[in-house]
Amino acid sequence: MHARTYRYGFRVLGDCRQPRRLVDFDRATSGYAACDERCELERESYLSAFRFSDDFAAHLNGSGSTRRFDGPCWADRLWWDIDGEDDAGDATLHAARRLAKSMVETLHVEGDDLLIFWSGRKGFHVGMATAHWEPAPGRDFHRAARRFAETVAETAGVVIDAGVYDRVRCWRAANSRHPKSGLHKRRLVFDELMRMPLAAIRKLAEWPEPFEPPAPRYASEPAARLWAECGEQVRRASEVKAQRAVKGRGATRLNRQTLHFIREGATYPNRHRLLYSAAANLAELGAPLALCVALLEESALDCGLPPADVRRAIENGFQSVAGAAPGEGA
Repeated sequence: MHARTYRYGFRVLGDCRQPRRLVDFDRATSGYAACDERCELERESYLSAFRFSDDFAAHLNGSGSTRRFDGPCWADRLWWDIDGEDDAGDATLHAARRLAKSMVETLHVEGDDLLIFWSGRKGFHVGMATAHWEPAPGRDFHRAARRFAETVAETAGVVIDAGVYDRVRCWRAANSRHPKSGLHKRRLVFDELMRMPLAAIRKLAEWPEPFEPPAPRYASEPAARLWAECGEQVRRASEVKAQRAVKGRGATRLNRQTLHFIREGATYPNRHRLLYSAAANLAELGAPLALCVALLEESALDCGLPPADVRRAIENGFQSVAGAAPGEGA
């Protein structure tokens, strides 16, 4: 039912600075899975991580941008992004294996019902169908998705990129070509992930390959319980934020982590999370976005985050307190 209402997404052909184009989400994802020549698989390309309804279509068609869209979203699949440093190598593969194995054991899903990819360069994407618990769409769906994904990853003892749950986030399209490696985002079945060495996976990714996405129809009670808990946590956090806005009871001082980040930065894998938190803390004190950038950008760049990721993390942290997004997710 939700798939019919939340049928829109967007597509980006080229890097994330290129325009967002409205697409039928199911048709677009099916095209990439089938290696449809119209998808131009030799080019870098992205689809939206979440799905949207008519209000998003009107917003994108009217403004030509996803910027400032704050309406509801939904997803038929939640994603985990396991990334690493350029030289992480097998460590990232082992982390992806731990995550997938833990999901099978703790969420009671079949391994072959996970949609797993090598990203085309140095990471892995693991997707789980929401048909296992049928969550409702909402304005905070993406926030509940992040809390859900972080909890699952923490249970597995795996660090994921928690910055990929923006409402209008770009997500690398299946089978598309990575511009830096020249390899493709390649689907792996569960057994391939568990048994193949990284060199063999990279060899597979030299060309795209059609696949049929899994479409499980059975319920996962553990996933349903966890989603309910995460949704309640997000709801309570939103209420506290609203109360602070009314009463003017935001933070009154910089916390120690913020001061340390400004002075020393942070190291992988905590640098993105700490940058986000520092921006949120500054916003609680009433700092405008420009001041947040001025205070945090240099330290963030010094600790190795790409410029686009730095800007996005600061904007998202600021937005979590201050409200409307100043820019687009990418």
